[in-house]
Amino acid sequence: MAAVTVDDILADLPLGFATLVLRPASASPAIERFLIVDADDEAPDAAAAFVLLIGVRGRSALPALRRLLKKSPPPVVAVKGSREELSEAEELLRDAGTGLLLVDPGADWDRLLSIAKDRIQPPSYQREVLTLLEEDLFAIAQTTARLTSSHVVIEDAANKVLAYSTVSNDIDELRKASILARRGPRKYELLLKDLGAYRELHGTRLPVRVPARPQDGLRERVAITLFAGDRIMGYIWLQETGAGFGPDVDHVLKGSAARTSAELIRYRNQQSVHMREDRVARILSGPEEAAASAHSEKLPAERPAALILVGMSESEAQADDAALKHGELANLASIHAAAYKASAVVGQFKGDTAVIIPGLQSAAAEPGLRSLAESIIKDARKHLGISPFAAVGPVVPDLLSIHSVTGLTEALLSCVGQAGDTSVGTVDDFEGEILFREAVRNFSTSTFRHRSLSRLLREDGELAETLRAYFDASLDVAACARRMQLHKNTVYYRISKASRVTGLDFSNPRDALVALLHVQAWTGTPSNKLSGRK
Repeated sequence: MAAVTVDDILADLPLGFATLVLRPASASPAIERFLIVDADDEAPDAAAAFVLLIGVRGRSALPALRRLLKKSPPPVVAVKGSREELSEAEELLRDAGTGLLLVDPGADWDRLLSIAKDRIQPPSYQREVLTLLEEDLFAIAQTTARLTSSHVVIEDAANKVLAYSTVSNDIDELRKASILARRGPRKYELLLKDLGAYRELHGTRLPVRVPARPQDGLRERVAITLFAGDRIMGYIWLQETGAGFGPDVDHVLKGSAARTSAELIRYRNQQSVHMREDRVARILSGPEEAAASAHSEKLPAERPAALILVGMSESEAQADDAALKHGELANLASIHAAAYKASAVVGQFKGDTAVIIPGLQSAAAEPGLRSLAESIIKDARKHLGISPFAAVGPVVPDLLSIHSVTGLTEALLSCVGQAGDTSVGTVDDFEGEILFREAVRNFSTSTFRHRSLSRLLREDGELAETLRAYFDASLDVAACARRMQLHKNTVYYRISKASRVTGLDFSNPRDALVALLHVQAWTGTPSNKLSGRK
């Protein structure tokens, strides 16, 4: 029976389902079993147990908790209710060193029980986890092959083939035989050993080149060993397919190795299927959830961290193969991110691809993060046939703070997506645009409006369109006239009329701002021209 911690269980719970309001006195108490305790039952022995206290909530749970703690305090107790209702219970449990998991009153006990059972008493998930592992490894192999223009095979430590990229006519006899038999033929394994390939692979964590041997039917190869600490988990082999290896093959292969090692380690640990769910939303939801994920996934939580969001155009996001492209983009991003930082977490977030980079050396990491984003965008365009764009959010002091920049990074991504002339942006690039959009958004939620200007925008389409073009042209009458294909005097007349009707002087910065907010709220599309960039 596997021993787990409170954070392991918390990491599997749906967002908003429960909150750990009181941690156990022990830093990582082992939980070996679960107990369902009814408030009317005699208190059982709760040592090393995750206790679900059912049948009561709030203050009415106090008598049952006192009985439970008197016999053998458990590591943690789950109770329904609000924090205010359970303030006395919190003090009682704190004195006993027991943690308190506050469960939402509307939550389903069966769901919590199912998740706890999966973690504490995992059934045999081997077949399901193996299927998921193979799907991930084949995706990694295919993405790596696309990025390196090669054929890719992933093997375990015993040279059994775990996954491979799409088979083409450009593979040699060794690779054909390996795929058919699901392991390399013995004579080729001996040949590679004689060439010193495995000896070199076992002595380094860097890619190793194996020159072609035409006389033996072998093409040039590049390989890397998959490590878990000092333990060898397997190998990734790249075979060239005609054009030779590109200059970035070592970089891509190191990223592929980091991703593949993580998948193999997860499989070896036989993690719960629930752990396959996207971790990004949990880490970005708040400090408690991020702390649980960091503990469970062994992520460096104390060092600076950053968030990169990668989006696709609206047309690409609505295409028939959008789901496939999202998956391919996430795989590609995960390889680049793992090459940059092995602890990177990649997944989907509100329809975009999110890359969380923990464990940064310092807060001055923006140039490196920008280069990472540019590499992802460049290879996605080249190998996936899409035109994505990326927002590099500000670096935060630690992983537990990363939720605080989620909204800002989302706003930045929206700006980059509509800029047209750039594919990667930071807050410094779009600071003015972000603030302008925020001002328009706040204005749009207000019910108060300038009455005569609102009436003009509703009732006089000609003047409304002229005002919009005038502001889009940065109050330049000549540019506005060219855009609308009108004579300058016509534009002057319309702007003067709008000023006369509304009582606003558009040359006055304050009046111009009032008019601009109304026009942008009317169009529903913030201007990219007027706000500019920092």
